[in-house]
Parts: sequence; C-alpha cells; structure tokens
Amino acid sequence: MNWNMRWMSNLHRFCSGICLTLAWLACAITAVGEEAGDRWGTASRERIYYRRVEIPIPENLVIEAGAFAILPDHRIAVGTRRGDIYFIDGIDDLHPQPTYHLFATGLDEIFGLVWKDGALHVTQSCELTRVRDGDGDGRADRFDVISDGWGYANYHEYAFGSPLDAEGNQYVALGLSSSYYSRALFRGWVLKITPEGRTLPFASGLRSPGGIGFNEHGALFYVESQGPWNSSCSLKFIEQGGFMGHPASFNWYDYSPAPGDRPPEPVSGSRIVVERERIPQLVPYAVIFPYIRMGRSITAFDVNRTGGRFGPFEGQMFLGDFTLSLVMRATTEKINGVWQGACYPFREELSTGLLNVRFTPGGQLLCGGSNRGWPVRGLKAFALESLEWTGIMPFEIERITITSTGFRIRFTKAVEDRAGSDPASYQISTFTHNYHRGYGGPEVDQTTPKVERVILSPDRQTATVELAELKRGHVHEFDLNAVKSHDGESLVHRHAYYTVNEIPRP
Repeated sequence: MNWNMRWMSNLHRFCSGICLTLAWLACAITAVGEEAGDRWGTASRERIYYRRVEIPIPENLVIEAGAFAILPDHRIAVGTRRGDIYFIDGIDDLHPQPTYHLFATGLDEIFGLVWKDGALHVTQSCELTRVRDGDGDGRADRFDVISDGWGYANYHEYAFGSPLDAEGNQYVALGLSSSYYSRALFRGWVLKITPEGRTLPFASGLRSPGGIGFNEHGALFYVESQGPWNSSCSLKFIEQGGFMGHPASFNWYDYSPAPGDRPPEPVSGSRIVVERERIPQLVPYAVIFPYIRMGRSITAFDVNRTGGRFGPFEGQMFLGDFTLSLVMRATTEKINGVWQGACYPFREELSTGLLNVRFTPGGQLLCGGSNRGWPVRGLKAFALESLEWTGIMPFEIERITITSTGFRIRFTKAVEDRAGSDPASYQISTFTHNYHRGYGGPEVDQTTPKVERVILSPDRQTATVELAELKRGHVHEFDLNAVKSHDGESLVHRHAYYTVNEIPRP
C-alpha cells in the first residue's frame, strides 16, 4: 500500500468514527423526540411488538453470517464471511438450542446461497460454485465452478448472489475494486448466469452493493451503499442494459458483449432527475434511505411472505443495516414504468452489524452478521438472532403509495377522526441530493409543500393526503407525530420517506 492509499485509508477510518458518533447521537435525539411525554424510548416500544431472540452459537464456532438458504427439510444453511457453510437445525424452536453441522469449508466471503437439485449455489468473491455432497456422508465433497466470469484481486471486491428467477437464471452484483475503482473484470456490474453456465453482462454502474434479490413484485433489485455518485444508501431496480449511476465500470463496455451502448458520462453536481433526461440508460434510485436517519450501510433484504405470522407487514421488504445494527422496511410500486417507493423504521438493538436477513419457515426474521473490524452499533463481534412478532398489533404507518395529487397513507389501526383528518397533523417536507462524484452528500433543495386536504376512508385506516405540489426527484419526508390511533396511541415510528421519481397521471 503506497503512502497516498494509506493516508486515504486512515482518513476514511477517522471519518467513519466521527460519523458513527454522530449516528449514535442522532439516534438518541430521535428516540427522545419521538417519545416526548412517554417514559419509554422508541426501541423499548419496539420490543413490545417484536421480540429479539438470541440464537446460541457454540463457543468454538465463529458464525459471521453473510448468506442464508432454506433447505428442503427446513434446516437453514448459513454461509459465512470466513468461507464456511453450516446447516443449522432448531432455529424456529420456542427456546432455540440449535445444532450446527459443518457442511463445507475453504470458500471465500459467502454472500449468496441457493439450494437447487440437491446442491448449493454459492456466491463467493471469486466465483459462483456448485457445492454438493456426492457420497452422502453429510460433508461437501464436490465443488464445481458454475461461473468465474469476473475478476477478483482485492479484499474489498465482494460478490452478491441473487435467488434464481423463474427461468433458473442467477444474478451476481459485483462491487468495485477498493470500493472506488473498477480494476478487475466487470467490477461494478451485474452479471446474469444462465442455467447452462453462460455469463452475460447485464447492467453497469454499481458502486458497493450490499445485497441483490427480487422485490415484493418479483422485479430484480439491489441495495447500493452511500459513497461516490450516491449521496445516500438506496434500493435500485436492475434493468437489463441499465446504468446504475457510478461510471467507474464504463471501461468494460469495450471488452465484452455488453447489453447496449456505453452511456454518456454523468455531470458531477447535477441532479438525478436532470441526468435522467440526458442519459437514457440511467436508472434512478427507487427508494432513498436518508443517511443515518434510516441506516448508514444497508445490506441484504428479504420479502415477508409469512402469511401473517410476522404481523401486519405481509408482502413488504425487510432490510438490515450494518453500521447501525437495525432492521428497516420498504415498499415499492411502479409508476409510469419507473420503480419508486417508501422506507420505514422497524427495529433497533440488534447485537452486531447485519450482513443478511431471511424469513424462516416458522415466520421469524433471522438476522446475522459481524463487525468485521469496522465500527458498528451492536456490541458483539458476530451474532445470530431472530425477530419474532409477539402477536400484539403495533400502531404503525403500514405503507405509503402515491396518487396524482399526493399520497395515500395506510395505517395498521384506525386513526382518531379529528387529528386523522386535520391537514395540520401531516407534516411533510422534501429534499433531494447532489448527484456527484464526491463521497456522500448533503440534503439539498428542501421544500415544504402545503397539505391542502386529508380524506379518511370509512374504516379510518387510510388517509388520502392532497398536496399543493409533488416534487419529482425528491424524497418526501413524513412526520405524523400528531396522528393518534382510535384508542389514543402514538405511532411507534412517526417518520417515513417516499422517493418520487414519477407522478401518476390523473
């Protein structure tokens, strides 16, 4: 490592420490503000509805979970950062005392696991590998390369694997070299790998993905991290031939059967809504997560399809955050052919930095991860735990969708009529970000649109909010502290954030 790289690395660590301190302070202030007049903080209220269950890990094992898969017998396969795969039985038990079986070892930074035809498809930094037990003794003895059609030369060049699509294709999201450059083949790209093992370039412009999969509607998405050309973390739709926003990977258009033409270079300091008009391939952020207020380093996600066993959020995406050790929700919708949606706080107080989450056969949200030497809010170096619904209905913003004149807000409980129908109860502001090559960026171009009217549905669980103006390219921030449930409860989480890329036609 030369002097310049060492200096940048030390500066990055220093800034990370400052940012983490500010994150802790912001979270503490937010908790106090949200629960004024209540002796409990937000996290304490969260525990009433979703308990955290520790999954014991034997003292001699290090389980830094980067990927999960559900096996046909309902055991859970866990792939670790250190390259091991364990089969775990008993996670869904009332008081779990699981058994761990080492299935495979010797792999590298596992961030994707899929079970297919009696074998695991394992996404590791260097390749996509088929791992199976050929002689039936319970240990993997056959490791076949499905695809190694990308470069790997730096520890920070992670690879994230998706579930299979309906045709059996798998998608691999490749982070940049050292998170800034594209020095190895296809770094900063999504690759499509067919059932026959063909590797096809699919989309460019990634920076540092944290997970890849399918949203609640079956569309391919990935999680992007804050950094150059990304002022905040986000969920992005992956479109074939699309450009995800970071131009470092443009060099591989000249060396591959790339999906379409190389996009024009983006203009640093512009706005996404402006650059979309100039760069046809540019895919906007579908959901922006305001920095620190909604996580700092978002990782993988899973969709709640538990049939109501996880409470009132069926069909929603749940995402982990590494730095702040918490879980969030997101919902998406397609407007005028473009994906967009909202994010919502959910549950704090996880024990380590989250690398992956997965719903179990029993309807719990399994969370795993590591601190990996970076500062994280959770105190443990690694942990496995699950979130379990207690059966008590929380008063929450269930989801927000857009209309041609504002938003439709669905609550988990009926709201009190007077406050629920009062425009003053709905505090809405907007902001956007610089789209630039700098690392991160402030919230800019703030506005406060006037709430003109609120109409409650007959069951008083849905409020249709009409605004004087909707702002394309802006995050619309909701503060609904004044809205109470029919029995006088405050919202567990009063904030939500909707990213407006398109406005529906009347």
